[in-house]
Amino acid sequence: MTPFGSSRIESVDAVGMRIEERRWAFAEEQAQAIDRHWEKLKGANPHLFNGRVFLNFERAVIEEKGRRVLTGVAAAVDFKAFLAWRDFGFPDADARNCFAMAALRSADGAFVMGRMSETTANAGKVYFPAGTPDLGDVCDGRLDLEGSVTRELLEEMGSSAGETACEPGWRVVFEGPRIACMKAVRSPLPARGIEARFSAFAAGEAHPEFCALHMAYGEGDLLEGLMPDFLLRYLRDEFSRS
Repeated sequence: MTPFGSSRIESVDAVGMRIEERRWAFAEEQAQAIDRHWEKLKGANPHLFNGRVFLNFERAVIEEKGRRVLTGVAAAVDFKAFLAWRDFGFPDADARNCFAMAALRSADGAFVMGRMSETTANAGKVYFPAGTPDLGDVCDGRLDLEGSVTRELLEEMGSSAGETACEPGWRVVFEGPRIACMKAVRSPLPARGIEARFSAFAAGEAHPEFCALHMAYGEGDLLEGLMPDFLLRYLRDEFSRS
């Protein structure tokens, strides 16, 4: 077993991550190495911005009033430290990247994902609309991951809250240092309609986060090497369930 535990998928009714201020030993002890790494990344991609994002430092799935809830603690860290933690091989095994994804599905059954543009930190990779939680995702001292889903759909796809429907509950993928909280989102449009709408949206953006969409109707549409392991695990599970 790895230091991060076994990979798995769990269904929960809610996700509740409270915000705390914490010292992060990795960021303090590796500050010079983090700065050097950041300068290298910025040299290759000047569009990167060192804002504050949230990492997860405690987590548990509990029973609460008849509901299953993923609880835990999130603390703000510099984006440059987050990227160094990722690129250095996740040296702090107590930390997790816990984030929400909009598992968007078209009216004709396609899972809708996007290929990240060259201006992003994950250029070329294929993801659902998502983002590492930041200060804009805080509400009443907690991370608002459902709000994050809505925001990412708007920022990456141009889809407002009224144009899609979120299903209740979450499917949570525990995959190494990542905890991907998948929110099933349904569109009334078929895949071609979503693609046409996205193309019009992206044409008006100076630096769209997605450069193209990718539709997956079944396992034959999965892209090994371009889709991260947690996304492949989720999609295979969904295709087997349906």
